[in-house]
Amino acid sequence: MRTAPLTVQARTDSLERLRRSTERDSELDILVIGGGVTGAGIALDAVTRGLDVAMVEAQDWASGTSSRSSKLVHGGLRYLQMLDFHLVHEALTERDLLISKLAPHLVKPVSFLYPLENRVWERAYVGAGVALYDTLATASGTRRAMPIHRHLTRKGMERMFPDLRHDAAIGAIRYWDASVDDARLVETLVRTAVSYGAHAASRTQVLDLHTTTGGAVSGALLEDLETGERFDVRARAVINATGVWTEKTEALARSGGGLRVLASKGIHIVVPRARIQGDTGLILQTEKSVLFIIPWSRYWVIGTTDTPWHQELTHPVATSADIDYVIEHANAVLARPLTRDDVIGVWAGLRPLLQPGTKEGTSSAKVSREHTVASPTPGLTVIAGGKLTTYRVMAKDAVDFAIGSRATTLPSITHEVPLVGAEGLRVFQRQARAIGLRYGWEQHRMDHLLHRYGSLLGELIDLVDARPELAQPLHGAPAYIGAEIVYAATHEGALHLDDVLMHRTRLNYEQADKGVGALDQIADLLAAELGWDAATREKEIEAYKARAKAEHEAAEQLDDASAEHVRLQVPDLSPMQPLEGVATPGTGTGSVGPGAAGSAGTTGHA
Repeated sequence: MRTAPLTVQARTDSLERLRRSTERDSELDILVIGGGVTGAGIALDAVTRGLDVAMVEAQDWASGTSSRSSKLVHGGLRYLQMLDFHLVHEALTERDLLISKLAPHLVKPVSFLYPLENRVWERAYVGAGVALYDTLATASGTRRAMPIHRHLTRKGMERMFPDLRHDAAIGAIRYWDASVDDARLVETLVRTAVSYGAHAASRTQVLDLHTTTGGAVSGALLEDLETGERFDVRARAVINATGVWTEKTEALARSGGGLRVLASKGIHIVVPRARIQGDTGLILQTEKSVLFIIPWSRYWVIGTTDTPWHQELTHPVATSADIDYVIEHANAVLARPLTRDDVIGVWAGLRPLLQPGTKEGTSSAKVSREHTVASPTPGLTVIAGGKLTTYRVMAKDAVDFAIGSRATTLPSITHEVPLVGAEGLRVFQRQARAIGLRYGWEQHRMDHLLHRYGSLLGELIDLVDARPELAQPLHGAPAYIGAEIVYAATHEGALHLDDVLMHRTRLNYEQADKGVGALDQIADLLAAELGWDAATREKEIEAYKARAKAEHEAAEQLDDASAEHVRLQVPDLSPMQPLEGVATPGTGTGSVGPGAAGSAGTTGHA
């Protein structure tokens, strides 16, 4: 397939298509609000049905929940305790589809130990549950994508995880799920959708939803946050996929109906891989949530928490109490206890928790315990709940609902559509050694590049062939090479330093300095591609340094309100517009409600 790059010009072209939608016979079929995993999945689903679709996001792609998850693609082992076999089977089917066909470069198998404290009843009980988990994974009739579970004795467990405390368990069960770089999954979905003809514009905020005299949603008022330009867009259907911002986006239609969603905060900490000796992950039950210790590249990811969030939605932060909670529960099973000094990174995300029932006057189709599709007013479809693993099912359900009877003649085909980077992956895997020798990349570097880009590695190599110095590691961030930074701007839609350090790479939380030591070099590479002058370059650097400092200081606070106050002292470079009293220039209906659509918090699911 032709793989379209996400460039500044591509964004400009998409904005121009949005402007033209107000012309006679030029309206869009679908406008998607929200650029997280659900919104990106919806755009791909719609465009592969032959529909004319556009997607807008007020901040960067995956800038909310979809870059702040546990980085897992899993079936939801805990749902077996609730006897929700259908939900688990659905999630396992999607997990295996991603790892075997849709995105094998991004989604990788990872095994976990489930420590056992009782020699008889617990081994039988948990073993039966994990056996059922494996059975449900093969119920679709396709070839197994994961190994079968195994029972381990205490000695076998200790060989696999030497730093598991000797008295913490009498043995374990080893089972398999998968991990993913969530932000890269979203960017890859966006790019795949654009390659098939979708129009996508980040840093583009919905200020209002336009309605007809009969109350049906017919389009929106947008603002390009990079330039300040406002313009109208028309669409036959609008889909709200804004996660924790769902109710605020619904309010723009002034219908009074819709779904109820609450925000719950989950945090994760990052510690160096060498700090914990183990060849597999751990899953632990706590009194409040499930705790994962996940092996990831050069480090371990440990989390999560589950606490109500009542602060501003765009920039959730971890507190000192959150971090201590995760460390305390990890130390309950670790032979060498962790301290705060071991933590090199932390992130906080908001889960959009779907509340029972819908608001009065809302038509809905309850499609899962996890997610619901509804219509608070004609022309507006809302989807909320769910999780990253089942994004494709959620997207299918949302588009089916939005187009009504046309879904019969235009069924979803995304189960057959590999994401960009998947086609030709095996060829590049077989050529990896030769490529590594040619450019001086060791095996760990080739593994890193193939995991991030798959067969799109060929495009990265083109950059290196044109500029050989881009093959070298970054100063201050040697896990990445210069070509990856250039590629973020030329092919992956990055517009700011934040975009690169938060979402195209993981430098914000995988290095203790949050990538600040590499800022000058990264800024030089981006400036050349994005046309920054000296003043813009300096502004970008200072803005990121201020953000990094504020995040460090927020993590020292004891409560959410104090931590959020510290974080919000640093303004965004492309801040969202307040929506009170926004005037509509053209076809709209006047002032709008209190919410924000497509914001940094408007993305997928943990």
